[in-house]
Amino acid sequence: MLDSTEPLTTSTGSRRRRGGQIAGILRSSPSRLAILVFIALVFLFTSLFMTPWAAADGRTTHFADALFTAASVVCVTGLATVDMATHWSVFGKTLVVIGTQIGAVGVLTFASILGLFVTRKLGLRAKLMAAGDSNPLRTHHGAVPEGQAVRLGEVGTLLATVAVSTLTIEIVLGVLLLPSVLVLGIPFWDAVGDSFYYAAMAFTNTGFAPNATGLEPFAHDYWFLTLLMIGVIAGSIGFPVIRALTKQLRAPRRWPIHVKLTLTTSAVLLVGGAVVYIALEAANPRTFGDEGAGRTAFQALFLSAMTRSGGFSLVDFDQLHGSSLLLTDMLMFIGGGSASTAGGIKVTTLAVLFLAAVAEARGRQSMEAFGRRIPGDVLRVAVAVVLWGATIVAVATIVLLQITDDSLDRVLFEVISAFATCGLSSGVSADLPESGKYVLAATMFLGRVGTVTIAAALAASQSRQLFRRPEERPIVG
Repeated sequence: MLDSTEPLTTSTGSRRRRGGQIAGILRSSPSRLAILVFIALVFLFTSLFMTPWAAADGRTTHFADALFTAASVVCVTGLATVDMATHWSVFGKTLVVIGTQIGAVGVLTFASILGLFVTRKLGLRAKLMAAGDSNPLRTHHGAVPEGQAVRLGEVGTLLATVAVSTLTIEIVLGVLLLPSVLVLGIPFWDAVGDSFYYAAMAFTNTGFAPNATGLEPFAHDYWFLTLLMIGVIAGSIGFPVIRALTKQLRAPRRWPIHVKLTLTTSAVLLVGGAVVYIALEAANPRTFGDEGAGRTAFQALFLSAMTRSGGFSLVDFDQLHGSSLLLTDMLMFIGGGSASTAGGIKVTTLAVLFLAAVAEARGRQSMEAFGRRIPGDVLRVAVAVVLWGATIVAVATIVLLQITDDSLDRVLFEVISAFATCGLSSGVSADLPESGKYVLAATMFLGRVGTVTIAAALAASQSRQLFRRPEERPIVG
């Protein structure tokens, strides 16, 4: 009797100890748990991609390619060193979809869901961590007086919004995309798989295509391309914004300032990017210069939407003018909204920096927008995120230039795409040596995990100081 129950007791005690250890990490350092979770996910998917049944030819995929693919999938980037349409089997493509779904919900949100599953409850630190994915300032010590996109008491609802909105939007997109895929003559069940694959890749802002020719068969299918744009934009605005829109669609005046800044800045970048693309590429016959006015406008709008994290493309980026490539670099670096499936430094970061510049030009001490004052610690986090991102891009570019001996514009384009988890490629990834694959995989990981984590860590580093040192002003500018 004792012999039969002792293993059970030991196993139960071991599970409780593991649960206690994870709960301890959750309470002490949410950012550390988030990083550990994503590292574990990358290596888990690496091992799965290396299995023979994940590849279409039944062979084991090389470790460097499997690791690169796992990082690209979990970080919802969209870059690849193998042909994603032909290299992977049905099982491999299923792993791609599952990985993008996990990666799309966000670093801290996923860690919160894990903590909720293990501890059976959502404590204060877990709520702070989940709220930190929508606003890293939530993790600092003390009260936060300004309105938040998500209040602590609503974190559970936010997690439900993440799950429900992801499933709903992807299912609706998949159904609406199906007729366009069927028109190509693809068998019904294969068309169903392709449609929902495109839907998942659009909403998660990953940009993988299930067919070897990519979007070429749909180049003139405006219904299909418009739906892809809608999916990408829906994923890039962020889950707190989706939640606010569903709750207060008819009362925009009551939207939090985060929602207003995200929607306004995103719209300006979308339309402004399209206008600049038209101005730069209207005379370029290698892109869309020979198209009619309507086609040119649509192509420019599609390109502007995809450069900020969508990853789908109708043009060959090697054919763009150098000025257009630089514009694309800038849009990719900015990315989408906070707590979204998009990457980059985020549109609200750009908005805060712009508001700070306006306030300084007007001689005002505080930033203001939509009748609200934005505190200085928000600017502190915004500056840190930009510097962190610029440092990652600079270091990765220098290292890859040394490894590949390729041109600066192509390498910089690829690095920014990796950091911003955009997925657009200049062709560098496919030709990378093994060491280059590791560098770009690390860039994708830091781009997806780093900006939110560094913002949360900096916000949490605030502490009471019982003294103030003498003030002295350096010369700036």
